[in-house]
Amino acid sequence: MKVTITAKKINISQAFTDYAEKKLNAKLDRFFPEEAEARITLAERRDMIILELTVKYNGIIYRAEQTAKDKNDALDVTVDRIIRQIRKQKTKVEKRLRADAFMGLEPDVEPEEDNYEVIRYKYFKLSPMSVDDAILQMNLLGHSFFMFMNSETNRVNVVYIREEGNYAVLVPED
Repeated sequence: MKVTITAKKINISQAFTDYAEKKLNAKLDRFFPEEAEARITLAERRDMIILELTVKYNGIIYRAEQTAKDKNDALDVTVDRIIRQIRKQKTKVEKRLRADAFMGLEPDVEPEEDNYEVIRYKYFKLSPMSVDDAILQMNLLGHSFFMFMNSETNRVNVVYIREEGNYAVLVPED
């Protein structure tokens, strides 16, 4: 597994890099082959470490985030969360992971049904607007996300509020 570590306004030691690579290889190698990409992003806010782990493989993205005092503790929790996500969605993702990924692995949660039930379709007109206007509209509606036509790029974007209260924008790649 290819591991990339990015630090924002924080120094990371070689010891943490070694620990992270060892941890990811020990826990996630059973699910992902060498072509998988893992990205760890570290940031510090109010004496707390925010660690985000994203694993990409075969068109699926797994993501977990944890805030903790210690980088290692945050990494341990995020790796466990990724494994829980994989186990929870076992029937849907096993075709895309390693063939022997679930051999001898006891499930810790009941697998979800293979079919999702769509209970409603909502149709709406996409209005061109700025990201700031989209955030305002989302907040006025009381929603956690909002789809809009970005007036700067003329592309469909989605703005959403993250757990820590910040906003993020989903932008499709070309």
